[in-house]
Amino acid sequence: MAGDGDPMDGQVLLLAAAKASVSPQRLPDLVDLAQAHLTDRLAEYQRAYEVAFDEGDRVGFFVEADHWDELGGRLGFTEQEADALRRVHGAQLRRIGTDTDRRDEFEAALDIREAVVIGR
Repeated sequence: MAGDGDPMDGQVLLLAAAKASVSPQRLPDLVDLAQAHLTDRLAEYQRAYEVAFDEGDRVGFFVEADHWDELGGRLGFTEQEADALRRVHGAQLRRIGTDTDRRDEFEAALDIREAVVIGR
């Protein structure tokens, strides 16, 4: 993990930053801001959404397809910033899917839903 309670692997952040329409310097700040919001709502996510994985120090959820647009709007992020967060959370889920031999399952789910990864 990236550290400091950040549930994103450093390599995932680097790859997502290369594809995102925000600066590589801004992406870690966006992840931290989103994590502050998400961590406070972990219990809500556990009640409302399907758990994709639970590794103890981070948990991933499948959420509705427009989740990051709505959450980004509530948090005051631009469309590009919300898209960057969508990308990094999806990339982290795919990485975990690869590591746990569940990549195909996660890819299929991401065709119709989005991912949220929350650190504990």
